[in-house]
Amino acid sequence: MFKRGDVFDNPVTGERATILLGTRETRGERLVVELELQGAGFGSALHKHPSIHERLKVVSGRVGIIIHDSISIVEPGKMIEIGPGVPHRFWNAGITAAKLTMDIRPARRFEAFIRNMIGLAQDGKTDPMGMPNLLQFAAIASQFSDVIQFMSPPRLVQNVLLPVLAPIAAMRGYKGSYSEYVFRSPSKRIQLETKTPLWERI
Repeated sequence: MFKRGDVFDNPVTGERATILLGTRETRGERLVVELELQGAGFGSALHKHPSIHERLKVVSGRVGIIIHDSISIVEPGKMIEIGPGVPHRFWNAGITAAKLTMDIRPARRFEAFIRNMIGLAQDGKTDPMGMPNLLQFAAIASQFSDVIQFMSPPRLVQNVLLPVLAPIAAMRGYKGSYSEYVFRSPSKRIQLETKTPLWERI
């Protein structure tokens, strides 16, 4: 499980995730991550979480956010609440690195998804945007449909294609989750100093 102080690097997208409050400390109920977005334009694909509540807070830089069909540029200090089932995405809208905190509840299954995506990127199994090939996507999207649902290709297309592609992916050796990624060590560990309880500061 994620531990406070774990750092995970995505070498493809340049994202760095530092765990401020881990699933180990919260028994999977909550995850707080400081996410650094290095490249301008890089960020998440448009998606929604069926049962997760997400809170984003911009720490530095300029972050673009789409919620439903509304686009905005969020400055440091601004907090955004995103409820379950709400389509959204965020990206670095500036020319320098941007940082934001992500507060995810519940987090246990979300952690497994994130570990798999980072692991695939670290092993060179994604495209330049950090997304896997079609069969791997089908396997992961089916495995974690309770956690995250991507909006592209359109949901209607996915509802038709995923049940067809998932068994083909399995026959080709693709998995929705890989134990070597779920239990892979972080890129590094750091000491985080806190003078007040973390949940009071975020």
